[in-house]
Amino acid sequence: LLFLQRVLLLVASDVDALCACKILQALFQCDHVQYTLVPVAGWQELETAFLEHKDQFKYFVLINCGANVDLLEILQPEEDTLFFVCDSHRPINVVNVYNDTQIKLLVKQDDDLDVPAYDDIFRDEEDEEEEEDSENESEGSEPSEKRRRFEEEVIERTMKRRQRREWEARRREILFDYEQYEYHGTSSAMVMFDLAWIMSKDLNDMLWWAIVGLTDQWVQDKITQMKYVTDIGVLQRHVSRHNHRNEDEENSLSIDCTRIAFEYDLRLALYQHWSLYESLCNTSYTSASLKLWSVQGQKRLQEFLADMGLPLKQVKQKFNSMDMSLKENLREMIEESANKFGMKDLRVQTFSIHFGFKNKFSASDIVYATTSLMENIEKEGPETTNFIKALDSLSRGNLDKLHQGLDLAKKQLRAIQQTVASCICTNLVISQGPFLYCSLMEGTPDVKLFSKPVSLCLLSKYLLKSFVCSTKNKRCKLLPLVMAAPMDVEQGTVIMVGIPPETESSDKKNFFGRAFEKAAESTNSRTLHNHFELSIIELKTEDRSKFLDALISLLS
Repeated sequence: LLFLQRVLLLVASDVDALCACKILQALFQCDHVQYTLVPVAGWQELETAFLEHKDQFKYFVLINCGANVDLLEILQPEEDTLFFVCDSHRPINVVNVYNDTQIKLLVKQDDDLDVPAYDDIFRDEEDEEEEEDSENESEGSEPSEKRRRFEEEVIERTMKRRQRREWEARRREILFDYEQYEYHGTSSAMVMFDLAWIMSKDLNDMLWWAIVGLTDQWVQDKITQMKYVTDIGVLQRHVSRHNHRNEDEENSLSIDCTRIAFEYDLRLALYQHWSLYESLCNTSYTSASLKLWSVQGQKRLQEFLADMGLPLKQVKQKFNSMDMSLKENLREMIEESANKFGMKDLRVQTFSIHFGFKNKFSASDIVYATTSLMENIEKEGPETTNFIKALDSLSRGNLDKLHQGLDLAKKQLRAIQQTVASCICTNLVISQGPFLYCSLMEGTPDVKLFSKPVSLCLLSKYLLKSFVCSTKNKRCKLLPLVMAAPMDVEQGTVIMVGIPPETESSDKKNFFGRAFEKAAESTNSRTLHNHFELSIIELKTEDRSKFLDALISLLS
């Protein structure tokens, strides 16, 4: 289909989208398909990119954007334009599902989309015309006959109108139920890998990108633990298919070979590229469980390390330089002590990759590094440079970029942890009734970092976890969180994100997207709903209080 055509790739700014993009680029290279890549950070950029290129291109591939709105309505394309949409955002807009002439959705077959039936939400125009035609046929009969027929028609028409009103009311209800919650389906990188596998073009590199795409969903807390474990199982079968070697081959490994392995690893961020102490302090799971923002928490950390029998000197130096004898049973030692301290989920199923003999990375290392490169605020320049850097860091030839990403990621995790600690110690998280609210002030350290959507979402999730661990109030433990940070001081805007409640059984479904829209509408607040995640919006600072009031009354 695409052999002779140039294709425009529109790719969102998240790690899963980058990984899906890398897989697709590799597939295009196999088949010599020409393409142009345009990064799009939000709806406005997507529209602009489409308008700029619609005359040269007939085929558009959208990665992690475009599924959850009516694409044809927004872009108004020509009739011969074709969109291929690979997007993990759910629910998918019903028009996109049922329009298969111009919109091709790339979805895994076993993904349950729960789309309402066609007849429940669409009606044919013909039904309505019939009602009009049935008049004026009864001339020339007896007057009494005429009257009787006229009365029957009136009754019939009234019935039809009533049925139509009922159908419309039911349609509104069905669509409301369907569109009420935002959530995520299978990672786009996994869907792309599936495509490669069906075409028998899957390579180990592509498999690694699929793993990183899934890990991104897990790190960003977009999918349930159940979904994560299921998808890990799917990828594990591919890993053993691609990476099995006979024992006698073991010695003939070349220096530049790539090897992927499944493992139960520690849920500690970047610990193999950091010190164990720093990683324990800056991982949200351990920091929240031990309540490290308090003096009591710091004491518990010392007790935890003593329980493992690890000397402080060893724990505080680089992981690579730790004594080999300690490293060998490290995971078991940490796990055993963690169980005593109430951290029962310190082990996580994941994968690691070895580039040759020296470099080993776990999938979550790559996610943190790539995210930090993408939202790097240190260098001023065109937006796309960060995107290209992040994309490049996923290739195994660019280890220097990856290491740069790892250094940025450590800074980012430290900044998040310090901000969480200061928010909790100064009681910045306030209960507003139906939700918790926290607002970062201009001039807070690192506040610029949190004007970026992924960083702000990570901060919000870490803050909610920590708050749930620190609060005594039972009701507050079950509440969602709305978080705001300064976006652009000159323009007077804030960026705001809504996070679902932090509960064990959470289905990760988020109702804030719809709620934000309604609250903005009812108060005429000047908001910009530009993000592909509907639960992230930008808002004029002066409109914030009336917007929040509307949100409170809406959700109460």
